[in-house]
Amino acid sequence: MVEFRKLVKDELERARKLHGKVHSFHEGFAVILEEVDEFKEEVWKKEAKRDPKLLLGELVQIAAMCNKIAEDMGLLENGQQAFLS
Repeated sequence: MVEFRKLVKDELERARKLHGKVHSFHEGFAVILEEVDEFKEEVWKKEAKRDPKLLLGELVQIAAMCNKIAEDMGLLENGQQAFLS
């Protein structure tokens, strides 16, 4: 089984290629909110109808976007990267 951290790193790289940098906290918040809403949609289904792969995929995207925003918005000191980069 692939480690969660590896899945998030791969998603972070994919997102950077597709979307570039986050330019504001508002933009970052909107991205995270969209991913959380997609996760919520799956969680609110009856348990028998939930798709574990979709749940994991949304959690991976949420984590990747948090990592990306922390880096892009300069929240880390001295050019330090978040834990996945």
